[in-house]
Amino acid sequence: MRNTQPPESLSDADLLTVLLAAAKFKRPRVIATALLAEFGSFAEAVASTTGMQEEAAAYLATVRAAALRMLHGKIKDRHALSSWAAVLDYLRAAMAFEPREQFRVLFLDKRNHLIADEVQQRGTIDHTPVYPREVVRRAIELGATAIVIVHNHPSGDPTPSRADIDMTKMVTAACQVLGIAMHDHVVIAKDGYASFKALGLM
Repeated sequence: MRNTQPPESLSDADLLTVLLAAAKFKRPRVIATALLAEFGSFAEAVASTTGMQEEAAAYLATVRAAALRMLHGKIKDRHALSSWAAVLDYLRAAMAFEPREQFRVLFLDKRNHLIADEVQQRGTIDHTPVYPREVVRRAIELGATAIVIVHNHPSGDPTPSRADIDMTKMVTAACQVLGIAMHDHVVIAKDGYASFKALGLM
């Protein structure tokens, strides 16, 4: 399939078709249409490869990995708080369409530059165990002076739960003992995100 449109102007169906055609898949438009009907959007089709043919799943996983690498490059070695929109773009791409909850920590230095981005725990569809002592221990190992904690809601609704609020208080208290700043707790979901700081929850 030959395309003359700027990539950013392509519809989800056209963009997915172009990618599949470039990889020499037969009937790329048919495959793209089927994937979008199954998963709902380009982002979900690329992130949700469960149930696809092995070749298509592997190819789209590679596309997703490349996109995440590019987005991560936009926040690496930069002031995380002044690059907040880029941070949120990266987190949404990395976590919004995951089928299970995961707990991630962004470790920052004294200039609020990103030292490390780590998934500490993976859980079920609606719960991830969080261990405040492990968060603090890892921050000390990395020489981090501040953190941002992040988890996703596979349900699609980013609204913080009571358990989320209680967990945030525990992690914040553990950090305060050792002088580690907790800048925010962000909940990522398909329908958006919630910032505890913006909501006045911390």
